[in-house]
Amino acid sequence: MKRRTGIVAILLLLWAVSSPVSVAADCPPGELTELAELRMGGIPENRRVTVEGVVTAVFYGQDRLGGFFIQNDATPPIGLFIYAPALADNAPRAGDRVQVSGRFDRFHGRPQINRVTDLKACSHHGLPTPYVLTLPADATQLSDLQDIKVRVPQPLTVTGNHQLGRYGSLRLSAEGRLFRQGQRDDATEASNRARRIELDDGSYRANPDPIPYLDSRGTRRVGDEVMELTGILTHAFDVYRIHPTRAPDFRNTNPRPEPPPVTQGALRVATLNVENYFLTLGSRGASSRTALQRQRAKLTATVHGLDADVISLTEVENGDRALDDLVAVLNRGIPVRQRYRAVSHRQTGTDAIRNALLYRPDRVQLLGTDADPDPVHSRPPLLAWFRPTGHGEPFGIVAVHFKAKVGCPTDGDIDQGQGCWNELRTDQSQRLLRWLNRVRDPGIPVIIAGDLNAYSAEDPVAALLAGGKLDLVSSRHPVVNHYTYVFNGESGQLDYLLAAPLLAARVIDAGIWNVNADEPRFLGFDGRQPANGPWRSSDHDPVWADLKW
Repeated sequence: MKRRTGIVAILLLLWAVSSPVSVAADCPPGELTELAELRMGGIPENRRVTVEGVVTAVFYGQDRLGGFFIQNDATPPIGLFIYAPALADNAPRAGDRVQVSGRFDRFHGRPQINRVTDLKACSHHGLPTPYVLTLPADATQLSDLQDIKVRVPQPLTVTGNHQLGRYGSLRLSAEGRLFRQGQRDDATEASNRARRIELDDGSYRANPDPIPYLDSRGTRRVGDEVMELTGILTHAFDVYRIHPTRAPDFRNTNPRPEPPPVTQGALRVATLNVENYFLTLGSRGASSRTALQRQRAKLTATVHGLDADVISLTEVENGDRALDDLVAVLNRGIPVRQRYRAVSHRQTGTDAIRNALLYRPDRVQLLGTDADPDPVHSRPPLLAWFRPTGHGEPFGIVAVHFKAKVGCPTDGDIDQGQGCWNELRTDQSQRLLRWLNRVRDPGIPVIIAGDLNAYSAEDPVAALLAGGKLDLVSSRHPVVNHYTYVFNGESGQLDYLLAAPLLAARVIDAGIWNVNADEPRFLGFDGRQPANGPWRSSDHDPVWADLKW
């Protein structure tokens, strides 16, 4: 986290009591400290030094960095930040060659000059040619290029926007968006690290207003691209970042998708994690009545856009009250024949959240229900049997939500590369399959629908695939990189519709409606700038499939 405000305030107070800083026209010869010595640790902190270089970027203004960067003429050049907020009205210009005298110190480990006592502008040298930086080829050189002006000629993809509303930064990556280790075989921690860079906003302020880098719709989606990024490369708060010296050129290469049209005559099934639909305000869902109203509106737009005949929901507050309320909200304004009914679930478990199934009685006939009583599930899977109204063979759908990767133990089922509780999730997969084989009639297929909290190459999903299930989305679109969730700037699939080949053969089309994971969190129902419509109705994307019957 960027805990910057208090530190900056203290430094500004020190400047307020210091003497005025003069700006001279000439740079007389004198004893200079080489920038290389400062960067290599050869000079102790708190020593007064004089350095010389060309100003490459100036960051003054409200909540800006409060200083400027210089670099020397070496190849490659060496750069340094000059923290001098008191010079805001007397700042040098980008392209000036300057001599700066002040105190050498480090800010979060980064070398800088502070408490400037003298600044001499020698001449206007002109801006140096930016160092051409290419990723991942130059990833191992980033530490040697800190605080110099760089240009990234290749397109960079927005791979994470989690910190955009909080700190005005975007995570970018070369060669497309980053995927989670466990989602793709070629996605490793090392390869992802070599491809990523942070785009900052020339500021360390919290909660910037306005939020930078938004498009005309007030969003900046994961999957958009930045072209020809130019700015100062630096390292702060554990990541390499670029403060742009000219406005980044964004391309909306991942526009908001329209609702997926239902195939004529098909039966649509879907699954959606509703991100804690709670009537108990301030617990896990909405923090206020206003936020709850926004959550209702967003989920209504999402469910209506999906237009599913049977839909599995996860993260509904445990108890009938919240589910009854959600069903009533979803049914407002739609014809009676299209309204949803909830499947009764009397074994909802002890967790704060539960699984749910909604269906349209005019489209499917409910034949029966069951729930997996195995204590391995803190949120018991809910199974319902249906028959398409008027024709067709019966099928089952089971709503599931496996153990999350959070709340890790200190020993036992710890993170060994697939997140903690992976052994438990794998056990949940295996026991679910055994239970389904006991309760289902032979020949009647069952769809597993829900949030498995496991990526597609991880053990819990592998166990279900080994048990004869197929991913219905992948069965129709096998070469697409699927994702329903973005974590730490890396995408992956956690939500699935899985079924045996007999039912997979009935799939006409299937997909993921990317209305949530790509959107910034501040657009959510509890965010700073909530969006209208389905956008960021949850942190997970819904999955759907159209079946012929």
